[in-house]
Amino acid sequence: MKTRSSRSIVTFFRPFTLAGNPDVIPAGDYEVLIEEERLEGRGFLAYRKTATYVFVAGKGGKAGRMEKLDVSGTDLETMLSQDRDIPENT
Repeated sequence: MKTRSSRSIVTFFRPFTLAGNPDVIPAGDYEVLIEEERLEGRGFLAYRKTATYVFVAGKGGKAGRMEKLDVSGTDLETMLSQDRDIPENT
């Protein structure tokens, strides 16, 4: 099966958390990696998202390294939307 990856940068204006990760992650710019696989047997080109990762700076024994944290694409979009909906002075 053929796969493809895309990378982008997202910005969080406020600290946030990711499901399955106990740490509060500071506001800032973060690299996002999306992996997709090609759907075979269709009359047109189509891909299905298989994984979404956010890269964050490691802490403690992992300081100085980047950690790749698994996140659902839907959860990431929801978190980014909520980050922008909160008034600046709260």
